[in-house]
Amino acid sequence: MTILSAQTLECIQYAAELIRKSQRAVVLTGAGISTPSGIPDFRSEGTGLWSKMDPMEVASLNAFRYAPERFYEWIRPLATQIYEAAPNPAHQALARLQAAGFFKVIITQNIDNLHQKAGASHVVETHGTFQTMSCTQCFEQVSSNGFIGPYIRDGLVPYCPQCGGILKPDIILFGEQLPVHTWFEAQTACRNCDLILVAGSSLEVLPVAGLPLQALDGGAHLIIANLSPTYLGVRADVLLLGDVAEIIPLIAECVLHDGSSESYHG
Repeated sequence: MTILSAQTLECIQYAAELIRKSQRAVVLTGAGISTPSGIPDFRSEGTGLWSKMDPMEVASLNAFRYAPERFYEWIRPLATQIYEAAPNPAHQALARLQAAGFFKVIITQNIDNLHQKAGASHVVETHGTFQTMSCTQCFEQVSSNGFIGPYIRDGLVPYCPQCGGILKPDIILFGEQLPVHTWFEAQTACRNCDLILVAGSSLEVLPVAGLPLQALDGGAHLIIANLSPTYLGVRADVLLLGDVAEIIPLIAECVLHDGSSESYHG
């Protein structure tokens, strides 16, 4: 466990104070909250998924339409990691804060379902989910249960039980629009919030990267916890650069127990 500086501990305590005083706080999470659970992000140099493959060749809507088998071959290792992953302390801390009433909505760019596995009850998945699939021919939506096991284990491409068409996971590919209802809900939450906590997001992927700006335009406080800097760091009330799996639980402890984070990092 990292020994945090006195300045970082003060920032954690200030973040907790802002959260305690908020009435309509929301969370926005990105890939960085799930990397401690063993799920790779997309953009980190050398380890990110896009450092090894051009996303337009395998993960665009057009690529899926023309070569779905290639898409399924490429995403199989990631799908395996997603289904085997367990929530880490950051997911668990946010779920506790939500259960205590501090965050009504958790908005996430992730497709791994780890917030729900941790016990979160209201999660807005802006980039879709692996938990359901839709037929590319008859548009029937089905649960991934029953399909994902054979696919992960044997590489079997899932086909629609109704018409035999290829099933596409309900995740948002390049060139595909965000679900209208989901996007509207995310925007509404951010425009009406009085505080937004960004956790584990590089804020590089539009349009979701613009959500904190909508919150700021409404006068909301901004807390950013991320491993690397983001374009909104200069506008944050609190900026915490480091491992969110350590930082977010410390913030949660301060919020829930109204105490000092120093007792957890003596």
